[in-house]
Amino acid sequence: MSIWDALAAATADLSIVPSEHRDLNPNIPSDEAVPFTVGMISLAAKMAKTDGVVTKDEVLAFKKAFNVSDAEMKHTAQAFNRAKHDAAGYEACAEDLVTVFRGDRKMLEYVLEGLFHIAKADEVLHPQEEQFLGQIAKRFGFTDAEFTFMKARHAIAAERNPYDVLGVKPSVSNVELTSQYRRLVAENRPDDFLARGLPKEFVLIATEKIAAINTAYNDVAKERGI
Repeated sequence: MSIWDALAAATADLSIVPSEHRDLNPNIPSDEAVPFTVGMISLAAKMAKTDGVVTKDEVLAFKKAFNVSDAEMKHTAQAFNRAKHDAAGYEACAEDLVTVFRGDRKMLEYVLEGLFHIAKADEVLHPQEEQFLGQIAKRFGFTDAEFTFMKARHAIAAERNPYDVLGVKPSVSNVELTSQYRRLVAENRPDDFLARGLPKEFVLIATEKIAAINTAYNDVAKERGI
């Protein structure tokens, strides 16, 4: 069963609630997959409203970001429409996710990274989107510096600051640089994404992140001759 089928099977209203309160279909991949996907879609819809309207193009940004098929888009579109008309703001949605994932920073980071993928689907991170993502980051408990490093990984490749991507200052020593790189690689392996029970349909969140980290380190290493 795909995560899109699981959405329909798990809940009629696509609400984000703690996994222990859901009567899940036994065919659903995991307890984390559905709230992760619902949270991603709901926050994406609310992010799209930052300019006052949710257009067809903004809904399709989700399709482009995660290669959703035409057949599966109906579930995504329904979720977008429900989130669009939901009176609750993004704050409540973000707080629900913090509760569902019990404050697990890695899970919340994956959600925020996914929202960056959606925001840049049109090759541009608009100021309203950046502001929205910054507010979500605060709700999730990330510092301004952590948000800056995360944003750096999603800049256009030619404009990325490799030191920001790696979360270090240009004055960092070669030893510290390599240590930080190895730590980031160890903490961001794509297989960890799947091991946490997150949908395979979203694994590109992890694969693109590790690719950005590898590229940044290789660029700095080449520049330094290490």
